[in-house]
Amino acid sequence: MSEEPPVTPSWLTPDPTAWASGGPMDNSTSLETFPPDSLPPSQLPLLINPWDIVLCSSGTLIACENALVVLVIWQNPALRAPMFLLIGSLALADLLAGLGLVLHFTCAYLLQSDSAQLLTVGLVVASFSASVFSLLAITIDRYLSLYYALTYNSERTAAFTYTMLVLLWGLSLCLGLLPVTGVNCLAEEATCSVVRPLTKNNIAVLSVSFLLLFGLMLQLYVQICKIVMRHAHQIALQHHFLAASPHYVTTRKGVSTLAIILGTFAACWMPFTVYSLIADYTYPPLYTYATLVPATYNSVINPVIYAFRNQEIQKALWLVCCGCVPASVAQRARSPSDV
Repeated sequence: MSEEPPVTPSWLTPDPTAWASGGPMDNSTSLETFPPDSLPPSQLPLLINPWDIVLCSSGTLIACENALVVLVIWQNPALRAPMFLLIGSLALADLLAGLGLVLHFTCAYLLQSDSAQLLTVGLVVASFSASVFSLLAITIDRYLSLYYALTYNSERTAAFTYTMLVLLWGLSLCLGLLPVTGVNCLAEEATCSVVRPLTKNNIAVLSVSFLLLFGLMLQLYVQICKIVMRHAHQIALQHHFLAASPHYVTTRKGVSTLAIILGTFAACWMPFTVYSLIADYTYPPLYTYATLVPATYNSVINPVIYAFRNQEIQKALWLVCCGCVPASVAQRARSPSDV
């Protein structure tokens, strides 16, 4: 009676020591790794990949940071506007992504179970997909709030926001269920992508979808910049001195902030997206880790950009932490740099 190959923990390679070499060997994100035949599984040493420790540490930081945002939004009834619902969606997605990274590390090195690791990979895929979709939803919301400034705060906007949330989470859940429901490469090694157990076709769909979403976000941010600059120019002309207008200066700062937001998003996710399209499981594990780890850092940066910079969330955080709101925070006026 044949036995199933034992599972050895590692995100990327069937050889637990392959991370140290960077040589041309199997690089798929490994949910099951096959140890040498010379020793029985009970006598094999448990080698911990330091890159997995980095990913687990990143997941812990992501989970703690975004849990704070989710808690603040959940407990504060004043934070129920569409903008805060979308920020809460982003924080929840990143929170689940962080928990997924930690759970995958735990399952890989302690449980060593195929089914458990498939579930954790599905959770990670669904969570990061929801995070990216939430970023797109926030971009759409910002564009609509400027383009339809007079009618933005209406019941129609709230209904549209709830519709976006249902769609983005539904689609993310479908993407996360793919590896769990059989769309994986565990039965056929040659179909593996750089992220095991995702197949090459699966990772290609995710990567192309990301590129399309990034292109749409870029177009929306260009339109936001045009609207903001046009409004600033009109206000500055009324003051008869364009260059010295304080509103014009803060608007330029706001446009720079938008550039930083989009640039950070691209810097985190673009290397892994492009690499996963051109590489396969035979590429060196080091390359996959080197592009995957920065992608997770986007979920570390998201709360800083979208939540902690928001004046209302800052007030709520101060109330939670010390029971008071500093005058500098309470009296700070919203400026175009806050877009």
